[in-house]
Amino acid sequence: MRENIWKNIKLGFKTNKLAVVGAAAIILLALISIFAFLYPVDPNAISATERLNAPSMAHLFGTDDMGRDYLARCIYGGRASLLVGFLSMVLSTALGVIIGSISGFVGGTVDAVLMRLVDATFLIMIVMNAFLKPGLQNIVLIIGFLTWMNIARIVRGETISLNEREYVIYAKISGQKKFSTIVHHILPNIMPTIIVAATMNIANAILMESALSFFGLGIQPPTASWGSMLSNAQRYIQQAPYLAIFPGLLILITVVSFNYLGEVLRKVFEPK
Repeated sequence: MRENIWKNIKLGFKTNKLAVVGAAAIILLALISIFAFLYPVDPNAISATERLNAPSMAHLFGTDDMGRDYLARCIYGGRASLLVGFLSMVLSTALGVIIGSISGFVGGTVDAVLMRLVDATFLIMIVMNAFLKPGLQNIVLIIGFLTWMNIARIVRGETISLNEREYVIYAKISGQKKFSTIVHHILPNIMPTIIVAATMNIANAILMESALSFFGLGIQPPTASWGSMLSNAQRYIQQAPYLAIFPGLLILITVVSFNYLGEVLRKVFEPK
């Protein structure tokens, strides 16, 4: 089974060159973020005499409004943004798959209660946000709990559709436990949908972190993230457009790369 999966992954990348570029970009950005400490410049070092300097040999990405090296800020910002995206995706996907599959498979009162929970989650998170202090851990919780509802609805819909298939009906009447039926018959057949939704959630989480940073709820200064850098750049868009260009390009590359990677994985796990 594993050999077939790896064979299909290789075939998928072989037929989709953009996915290869996307995977390479994700790996490169992840490695740069992990080994950010090797870059010998402090991303928080302020220099009043070097404010808003354009890109040069001294500062390849220029400097920001506080004279901080912008390349260093982008490197360390990638660590925060990618971490927020990945952890939020894991949390939202796990919640969405568990609640969506149970809701769609069991149906009835359980389905009604879980769907009302989905509807109420947004209001719950608004209340929780008033008590949670801005920071990496809490921003992951906020984004994770704000994005799992979409996955839950998608998984629920797919599960309801699969409930009418012959092999699921046979599993039910043959006495298989509900948990076993969901794990062995439902989830494998909706895995392509889950993978696509999960990869999209990483991109959405990075973009959502940017929006939350704009309102002062994201990663807090002086810690950098691509989202907070992009938000801060809006004040200097005419004077120093590079402040928006570099983090914006990094976000764009990351989002597009995950989309192409998700497309390959979807085809690999799609039931044949």
